[in-house]
This record gives sequence, C-alpha cells and structure tokens, in this order.
Amino acid sequence: MKSERLIQLRKEYKLTQQQLASKLKITRSALSLYELGKRYPDTKILSGIASFFNVSADYLIGISDIRNPYDQEFPKKASHIIDVSILPDEAIKQAEEYIEFLKQKYSKK
Repeated sequence: MKSERLIQLRKEYKLTQQQLASKLKITRSALSLYELGKRYPDTKILSGIASFFNVSADYLIGISDIRNPYDQEFPKKASHIIDVSILPDEAIKQAEEYIEFLKQKYSKK
C-alpha cells in the first residue's frame, strides 16, 4: 500500500490515527506502521480501508491514480473498449452490422 495515500485520505477526512484505527477496528500502532510503510494490511483490512474512504484498492496500492473508477462517467461509445484487431474481417463486419441493428432497434423506442 502507498502509505502517503493513506495519510492523505486520513487528513482529508480530518481524522487522527486513533480515530481512523477505531473506525477500521485495528490498533493505532498497526495504522501507524501502515502509514510508515513498515507493514502492509491484509486483504480484509485493505478492503475495509478502501470501503471507508470510497476508493479502490488499486488506488491504495498505487496501481491506479483514479480514486474510484466506479464514480467515473463512462462514454456512450463502446468502440474504444472493444478490441477487434484479432478478429477476421468477416467477424468485424458481422459485429458492425449487429451494432447497427441494435441502434436501429432501440432508437424506435
């Protein structure tokens, strides 16, 4: 876990180490060790921290800089997330035709 992120979140919530430790049902010394980077929480505690601060575990451990990807608005277009490069041309054409079919079907409602 990136200790500086935990410290930053705790300070944003204006909590002391003792207050946060109590809310997480851990000892203040354990929290202090997490903040110093000398100890890492197990998955249950990491999940509790993430839930309490409404951030992802990926954010806490430094995999992502997005605090909570579920709070992000997703674009209406799915084309940027569908990788069709491995499909043969015929399959890509069928997928495009099906998408067009769906657009026409649901635009009538």
